[in-house]
Amino acid sequence: MPAHVIEEANRCLQCKNPRCRENGCPIHTNIPEMIRLFREHDMGTAAEMLFENNPLSVICSLVCDHGAQCEGHCVRGIKGDPVRISSIENYISDSWFERLGMKIAPPNGMKAAVIGAGPAGITIAIKLAQKGYKVTVFETHDRIGGILRYGIPEFRLPKSILDRYYEKMHLMGILFRPNFSIGGSTSIQDLLDDGYRSVFIGTGAWKPRKLGIPGETFGNVFYAINYLNNPDVYRLGDNVAVIGAGNAAMDVARTAVRHGVRHVTVLVRGDTVNASPEEFEMAKVDGVDFQYMKAPVRITDDGVVITDIRASESGFEAIEGTERLFPADAIMVCISQVPQDRLVNRDRELTLNERGNLATNEDGETSMPGVFASGDVVTGAKTVVAAVAYSKRIAENMDRYMRSLPPKDR
Repeated sequence: MPAHVIEEANRCLQCKNPRCRENGCPIHTNIPEMIRLFREHDMGTAAEMLFENNPLSVICSLVCDHGAQCEGHCVRGIKGDPVRISSIENYISDSWFERLGMKIAPPNGMKAAVIGAGPAGITIAIKLAQKGYKVTVFETHDRIGGILRYGIPEFRLPKSILDRYYEKMHLMGILFRPNFSIGGSTSIQDLLDDGYRSVFIGTGAWKPRKLGIPGETFGNVFYAINYLNNPDVYRLGDNVAVIGAGNAAMDVARTAVRHGVRHVTVLVRGDTVNASPEEFEMAKVDGVDFQYMKAPVRITDDGVVITDIRASESGFEAIEGTERLFPADAIMVCISQVPQDRLVNRDRELTLNERGNLATNEDGETSMPGVFASGDVVTGAKTVVAAVAYSKRIAENMDRYMRSLPPKDR
């Protein structure tokens, strides 16, 4: 056992009003209890508590923005270093994962379909399987994970963890249809007609948001979500310009460095980055450069034409006479993603909200009866833990809906 994990656990003050849990954790993990059980050498109980509260505890302990969440609210951090809660949670969740005793209710005779095996879909499938439903997961890719596998680099989230989740879910009786896209030859209505009592949509946000400037279709332009899917197939050259300043931009920049790009520069539209402080610092450690108050104007075969900008009453405005070419072999566009519209085009009963995301009511139900949704397809690109927290509530609503159906319709 890493000594620092024990040391960090012993630093916990066991606060009566734990800010780390109530103010810092979107899913309200019982952090003091987790640490108390760890210190008393009852890791099994701690692991089961973590998994029950957050099925993706192993993953969230690695990829959450802990500095802004649990650790950022630790009282130890007021005058010194916060307790490294993430390290403790990861040690417990990771080391005990295969030994977890799954609490699964007897089969209730009802089937539920899950479209998309990303964070939201995995959470829903596990929660419904635990309640006795026969769950089938439909996934466009050949493996589960969604954005976890195809949008987060290996150095931040080892893909072997997702393979372990697949095995765990398989042992729970969850069925998988890989390489299968609902919205093509098969519709959501087909699933309902086949006897699925409820359908969950967790297809994520996979359509890149465009810059909307000339030259964006050129062969030297790539989108973050596509590049992170499989960076090995890209030949970026020696100089790369990254447009965007969120965590995805940091992932792209750090991945490019690891694939041999000599000079990576992030062009920031503003005077600060939107990425977490930790990801920002790690990008600088990896040798990534940053230029601030720059906006792209158009893309050429030789790079991206940028202009200096300054703050104005309406946001930012270009400074006349500052347009110039920023030479680059490749330009990476990292300004977020939006959901695909395949399902809406196939099942016309589904509707979108004003932001272009799938519309749901407060219970997570779409405009199509019995069809629920959560995660990035509803909210746009958000954090993993936010998707899990919301999906837990949606699973309860789906269970309530299915159990309210007349016996003949179950």
